[in-house]
Amino acid sequence: MKIKIGIPRALLYYKYPTLWTNFFQNLNLDIVLSPKTNKEIIDKGNQYIIDEACLSLKIFMGHVDYLKDKCDYIFIPRFACVKENEKVCTNFLAIYDLVRNCFPKLKILNFNLDIENNEEEIDGFIKIGKELGFSYLEILRAYESAKSQEKAAFLNKKEMLKNKIKSAKLKIMVVAHPYNLHDEFVGKPIIKYLEKEDVTVLLSDVYDNQAKIDCTGISNTLYWTYNKELMTFIKRYKDYVDGIILVSTFPCGPDSLANELIIRRVKNIPISYITIDNNSSDTGLITRLESFIDIIRIQKERNNNHVKTYN
Repeated sequence: MKIKIGIPRALLYYKYPTLWTNFFQNLNLDIVLSPKTNKEIIDKGNQYIIDEACLSLKIFMGHVDYLKDKCDYIFIPRFACVKENEKVCTNFLAIYDLVRNCFPKLKILNFNLDIENNEEEIDGFIKIGKELGFSYLEILRAYESAKSQEKAAFLNKKEMLKNKIKSAKLKIMVVAHPYNLHDEFVGKPIIKYLEKEDVTVLLSDVYDNQAKIDCTGISNTLYWTYNKELMTFIKRYKDYVDGIILVSTFPCGPDSLANELIIRRVKNIPISYITIDNNSSDTGLITRLESFIDIIRIQKERNNNHVKTYN
């Protein structure tokens, strides 16, 4: 019988879905992916995490709870630093310990990703591959193949972005961490409503992990890598859209600071900042989105404003 690897459909899964799933599948292992976020998962997560924690972390714990009896291992890497002189949110550093304390009987596959301490991604995958009983050569082949598949997925996503930019419809950029952007409770309702209103939606998850981050003009001192990536996306593509929607979960500390900087320093474009919490309602969300779309359309008509053409 194949070993079953559980992967919570939350947090960094949405940043590395192709790499993670294909690595294990390339080793001929079964993947057990938790379902899309629903009310039951959120309620379960609330039982494990204090109220002051962000909704995204509560959602993650709910996904772990779903997987706890359905697989042999759960994959939960610990991220500290993915680029030199920068950090990620401390939740990604603490997540292994949180899960270990809340679910002491779980068998967890874990590695540290900390560039400043010479703990590289490939080293982490070699570690867990050996823990599962595979040879160095088998692990290396599985990893290299997964990296190639990840690159192909990125190039496909980037091509789709180029096509969207060329659209003649109203274009709105939705900016959020991938785990918020694609979560069924957090970001998906926003995207679905905009598309229903015939808006072309540009998603901020088109990223290249090896690309240079450039958010000068918005912030020169911010050291949270994932927020800097979002700022870089805004700076690169803001001239091709009619408006920007920032999406965060309550009460995310890095987002609260970074999004405030964006609102203050990104000029000449309408920006809406939406924060989702446990009690967010579809009615209130739709009202805000409807108003934002109306504002953009009225402003465009009044100013006869056309966004930059993408070449």
